Amino acid sequence: MAEQAIITTTVNLLQDNIQVSAYLAEPKEPGSYPGIVVLQEIFGVNVHIRDVTERIAKLGYLAIAPALFQRTAPGFETGYTPEDIETGRGYAMQTQASELLSDIQLAIDYLKNLPQVKKDSFGCIGFCFGGHVAYLAATLPDIKATASFYGAGITTRTPGGGPPTVTHTREIPGTLYAFFGKEDASIPPEQVDEIEAELEKYKIPHRVFRYDGADHGFFCDLRASYNPKAAADAWEQAKQLFSQLN
Repeated sequence: MAEQAIITTTVNLLQDNIQVSAYLAEPKEPGSYPGIVVLQEIFGVNVHIRDVTERIAKLGYLAIAPALFQRTAPGFETGYTPEDIETGRGYAMQTQASELLSDIQLAIDYLKNLPQVKKDSFGCIGFCFGGHVAYLAATLPDIKATASFYGAGITTRTPGGGPPTVTHTREIPGTLYAFFGKEDASIPPEQVDEIEAELEKYKIPHRVFRYDGADHGFFCDLRASYNPKAAADAWEQAKQLFSQLN
């Protein structure tokens, strides 16, 4: 299928006294499209996340990437140096699950108000920190398909404290695909097994992918850990997942 021409813009999502910046990419051709929320790594809505958002839109979706650090670091985006990682982790530690879910719902509600969006057809995709947040977002009633890429800490914590995110598995109403690299030291194999066991326990439609030779961040072509083979397969799987929304 030929890629669609797209339009991109930055929008502001308003709720009460909160203004959340978001990167929006949409097909130029008029039509009715599912919506996909793209969830950032600890590096903000940077060039990689904007690129992913655009790639999704070119497939025939309205894609939106809300800035998840808006409350503490408006406009934050950075690269992948050790210093960048330390800064991003600091901002991630300040997030709260309830606020993250509220911001994601805000992005969904924004899409719902666009005339070219299918009102009952939403998914989300997240990477690194956003992979963990995607697992949380999968519990939202509007989300029917979730792609969670190497989300660390799903079995051990939740943003802001409280029971680990994996304990919310039973609340997931849609399908979830999870992607992990076997060389990812931040997500031990037993944690991946625990996630898969919980998905099976609660009969959540799912697939869990484990890639040989792939490390954390294997999907990002701007990182030293980029693994073209694993990234290509994961992208095809994510495309198959989101095709269910059409």
